[in-house]
Amino acid sequence: MEKYICEECNYVYDPAKGDPDSGIEPGTPFSAIPDDWQCPQCGAKKSQFKPYRVGEPSVS
Repeated sequence: MEKYICEECNYVYDPAKGDPDSGIEPGTPFSAIPDDWQCPQCGAKKSQFKPYRVGEPSVS
Protein backbone atom coordinates (compact mmCIF):
# COMPACT_ATOMS: atom_id res chain seq x y z
CA MET A 1 0.00 0.00 0.00
CA GLU A 2 1.22 3.43 -0.93
CA LYS A 3 2.05 6.14 1.61
CA TYR A 4 0.82 9.72 1.14
CA ILE A 5 2.42 12.97 2.31
CA CYS A 6 0.74 16.20 3.40
CA GLU A 7 1.83 19.08 1.20
CA GLU A 8 1.37 21.51 4.09
CA CYS A 9 3.40 19.93 6.93
CA ASN A 10 5.06 16.81 5.42
CA TYR A 11 3.16 14.37 7.67
CA VAL A 12 3.19 10.93 6.04
CA TYR A 13 0.07 8.77 6.17
CA ASP A 14 1.24 5.16 6.42
CA PRO A 15 -1.55 2.66 5.69
CA ALA A 16 0.21 0.06 7.85
CA LYS A 17 -0.23 2.35 10.88
CA GLY A 18 -3.51 4.06 9.92
CA ASP A 19 -4.63 6.97 12.09
CA PRO A 20 -6.21 5.33 15.15
CA ASP A 21 -6.78 8.70 16.87
CA SER A 22 -9.11 9.61 13.98
CA GLY A 23 -10.75 6.18 13.79
CA ILE A 24 -8.70 4.99 10.78
CA GLU A 25 -7.64 1.42 11.47
CA PRO A 26 -4.19 0.07 10.55
CA GLY A 27 -4.29 -1.49 7.10
CA THR A 28 -6.62 1.17 5.66
CA PRO A 29 -5.48 2.35 2.21
CA PHE A 30 -5.48 6.10 1.63
CA SER A 31 -8.22 5.75 -0.99
CA ALA A 32 -10.55 4.25 1.66
CA ILE A 33 -10.20 7.17 4.09
CA PRO A 34 -13.31 9.41 4.16
CA ASP A 35 -13.00 12.63 2.14
CA ASP A 36 -13.61 14.74 5.25
CA TRP A 37 -10.54 13.28 7.03
CA GLN A 38 -7.90 15.86 7.95
CA CYS A 39 -4.18 15.70 8.55
CA PRO A 40 -3.64 14.85 12.24
CA GLN A 41 -0.63 17.22 12.39
CA CYS A 42 -1.93 20.41 10.73
CA GLY A 43 -5.58 19.89 9.81
CA ALA A 44 -5.04 20.00 6.03
CA LYS A 45 -7.70 18.41 3.84
CA LYS A 46 -7.26 14.94 2.36
CA SER A 47 -7.01 16.59 -1.06
CA GLN A 48 -3.77 18.28 0.07
CA PHE A 49 -1.96 14.93 0.20
CA LYS A 50 0.09 13.46 -2.63
CA PRO A 51 1.80 10.08 -3.07
CA TYR A 52 4.94 9.89 -0.95
CA ARG A 53 8.25 9.26 -2.69
CA VAL A 54 11.17 7.80 -0.75
CA GLY A 55 13.70 10.49 0.02
CA GLU A 56 11.19 13.33 0.50
CA PRO A 57 11.42 15.13 3.83
CA SER A 58 8.71 13.86 6.15
CA VAL A 59 7.22 13.95 9.61
CA SER A 60 5.74 10.63 10.75
